[in-house]
Amino acid sequence: MSQKIENSVALVTGANRGIGKEFVSELLRRGAKKVYLGARDPASLADLVALDPQRLVALKLDVTNAADIETAARIATDVTLLINNAGFAGEQGVISAPDLSIARQEMDVNYFGVLALSKAFAPILAKAEQGSIVNVLSILSLLTLPLAGTYSASKAAGLAATRSIRAELKGQGTQVVASMPVQVDTDMGRNLPEPRLKPLEVASETLDGVENGTEEVFPGELTRNVITSFRADPVAVQAYMSTRLPA
Repeated sequence: MSQKIENSVALVTGANRGIGKEFVSELLRRGAKKVYLGARDPASLADLVALDPQRLVALKLDVTNAADIETAARIATDVTLLINNAGFAGEQGVISAPDLSIARQEMDVNYFGVLALSKAFAPILAKAEQGSIVNVLSILSLLTLPLAGTYSASKAAGLAATRSIRAELKGQGTQVVASMPVQVDTDMGRNLPEPRLKPLEVASETLDGVENGTEEVFPGELTRNVITSFRADPVAVQAYMSTRLPA
């Protein structure tokens, strides 16, 4: 399965900055007919919407809020491409964290948010001639970084859900793509080591995956180098990652 971006109608969560903002610009460049922009504060989308008010529509969308999701699905009934981009990283270990509050928030956004949006929009995508879900995950879906232990767990859960969603929606013709970049130069990734991917690299190569029918995308040369090493010797790569412990 694959989908052309031209004339698609997309919904991007976490659209107000970082990778989400670059998804919006790349969707417009590739000829998307309409893009719904999801953010917890729609006012943060005003400058972006002003770039193309004919094609950009702001939505109040907190991916952890069931009422917001229900409203978005009621408004955006023409969506053919759902991009679950919103994410949260608390940058803490598993045992060293003072409590479970950050871990729960990471799961709420990175796992339950993906699950809830996919479930809400699956019937809408079923009606599309070409329909896709893109889940922006992380290379930490496959590897565990103790420095960000609970985030790694939430992204691993997100990948497991993505693969199950793909299997369940295959019969209705909906493509489901996972994008798993390494560290990206965003606000969320500001404390990660250099070099870092540019958000545009992630957005552009992920959309290439949608158009090429690639189920699991590893955007950027940096990511591809890591996944090549991981596939060659997963035990050694995980052993190296496990030396990165929380302070």
